[in-house]
Amino acid sequence: MNDNATRPQIAAPAHRLSVVVPMYNESENVEPLVRRVDEVLGNYAHPWELILVDDGSSDATPNELARVAALYGPHVRVVSLMRNFKQTAAMQAGVDAARGDVIVTMDGDLQNDPIDIPRMVARLLNEDLDLVSGWRKNRKDGMFLRKIPSRIANRLIARITGVRLNDYGCSLKAFRASVIKNIRLYGEMHRFIPAWLATVTTPRRIAEEVVTHHARQFGESKYGISRTFRVVLDLISVFFFMRYRARPGHFFGGIGLFLGMIGAAILTWLAGLKIFTGASIGGRPLLLLGFFCVIGAIQFISTGVLSETLARIYFESGAAAQYRVRDPDDLDSNEAWHTPA
Repeated sequence: MNDNATRPQIAAPAHRLSVVVPMYNESENVEPLVRRVDEVLGNYAHPWELILVDDGSSDATPNELARVAALYGPHVRVVSLMRNFKQTAAMQAGVDAARGDVIVTMDGDLQNDPIDIPRMVARLLNEDLDLVSGWRKNRKDGMFLRKIPSRIANRLIARITGVRLNDYGCSLKAFRASVIKNIRLYGEMHRFIPAWLATVTTPRRIAEEVVTHHARQFGESKYGISRTFRVVLDLISVFFFMRYRARPGHFFGGIGLFLGMIGAAILTWLAGLKIFTGASIGGRPLLLLGFFCVIGAIQFISTGVLSETLARIYFESGAAAQYRVRDPDDLDSNEAWHTPA
């Protein structure tokens, strides 16, 4: 991977760059990753920092992170989570700790190549974009079953959000910090960051860049076939929040009104039948169906009102913690930036 380390950089406006890398049980990848970032950004024309987030690793990753950070200098910062909060929370922790005007996220398994970072950042700033997302056009995963749900998800999310990307799942992304810090990531929504970003910026300010993709050299993938089912569930959540994020009451209320109209129509028809013909309606299944529809309508409408209140308090206020940092005081210190010689 060293043959492109000296690729000419594209000029970009003055900025400070933060590179965020979540890591979980990647002890063998720590030093090669930091070395590769240093090779690419060692002569970078602007100040930069590398933030390595240990997502509660159970192997030697924490020790390796501490050793390598001490070896390379204070611009390599380590954020240690108290337990494994999963990739989305680790990524959010890194974004919160980042001090740069531009934030780049990437995986810690060496499949993303830092050589693409300067080009993506230059495009972000020169074209006045809010996000440049990587496109693994020539993927080296080798697992056909992993590509199927990814392609389906890409097309469905594009239809829902209007953000036309070929690869939502690529972790290598360059953000304008002022925009990415306006959203909170939770659950397993790191796969759909461009979709969430579309809630605070226009899709016209989101672009895609073809990036290098390598086969994994060390360790093993943390994702299996079960990811397919999680992608489907996440898509349902994405659909709901993209369409009804600011008005969940309309979603639940719409279902409630639909059930209410059906229930009211059934009960009105049965009441008319009883009044005008004297027919017995007590044993009719339609009577139970009508009552259940009306009760269901009341419950859905009530749920809609409550969901609007809870969603705003729980997620938008940021009061709910997505992660816990082991030594939060360390994040407040004034670490040095790597600056051009």
